[in-house]
Amino acid sequence: MQQIIKSNKITDDLVYILDKIKFDKLFILTDEHTDIHCYPLISSLLIINEAKRVVVPAGDSNKSIENLAHVWKFLTANGATRHSLLINLGGGMITDLGGFAAATFKRGITYINIPTTLLGAVDAAVGGKTGINFEGYKNEIGAFYPAKYIIISSEFMNTLTPKDILSGYAEMIKHALLDSESTWRKILEFDLKNIDYKLLNDLVMESVSIKQRIVEQDPFEKNIRKALNLGHTIGHAFESFALDNERPVPHGYAVAWGVVAELYLSHKLCNFPKETLDKVTKFIKQNYGRFTFTQEDYQALYQYMIHDKKNEGETINFTLLGNIGDIQINQTTDKALIEEALDYYLSN
Repeated sequence: MQQIIKSNKITDDLVYILDKIKFDKLFILTDEHTDIHCYPLISSLLIINEAKRVVVPAGDSNKSIENLAHVWKFLTANGATRHSLLINLGGGMITDLGGFAAATFKRGITYINIPTTLLGAVDAAVGGKTGINFEGYKNEIGAFYPAKYIIISSEFMNTLTPKDILSGYAEMIKHALLDSESTWRKILEFDLKNIDYKLLNDLVMESVSIKQRIVEQDPFEKNIRKALNLGHTIGHAFESFALDNERPVPHGYAVAWGVVAELYLSHKLCNFPKETLDKVTKFIKQNYGRFTFTQEDYQALYQYMIHDKKNEGETINFTLLGNIGDIQINQTTDKALIEEALDYYLSN
């Protein structure tokens, strides 16, 4: 089972963890951005300085089979064995790609995630899902393969832009809606304009614990772990559509917009309260703006939903809510109601 460390000083905690793991060689995966902005926060450690470092281009479009092969080749060329250790230092793209590289290299090596984005900390780094994008579909190829340790440190949050913060905050919104009214209220009341990073780190750990609790009950997503897909069926369709139209949007923004549409489905299918739907919609529109598309794009969006991994056959599978904390997995509907949800998104 993966262990999550709330770090106040990243170098101290990294030394502590590396001391607990037996390994022959150490490798670090970064992207071009985290190599510049985040690697220096740990490079003062001699053991880190002496590690072999592999750098890939930044951005979700680089979570590809080509970069996966690049990591495999680097590990092979530098003598990695089944007893080597990989540190993934970066956002969700790096923890997904690096986790999948670790899962598949010599049938599995140990790895540590150090998420450097809010999105990575509350979502991608936790739960053991790894993978790459393939043929235009997000996370199409992957494996369940948990990190040995995850170190969550507020030191990296100070390097983020407001857009990066909001992208991660969308997953915290989702976790709060899955959890309770009191958690949702804290998320609603946090000041996103004047960020208190210590308070943010506390909220991150609370959010991570919600995800971890769900994952522990259902590691391979046969049942309740599907709860974590709230907002993602339509959200991934928005994200893939935007990418294919060469106007990529951050993952968290797509999820936030997806939450609006899927809470409308929740209202229609599971009696989710209209008042709460309106409140969530207003909060997301105020902070995340609008995703632009037209009714002419509905068919393309629907096609992306059909290819979603959560489906059985061509039946599109949703996680919906009866209320905050009242999770309703394995919900299905017809194309007409999905289009009605897209109508709601466009008109509110």
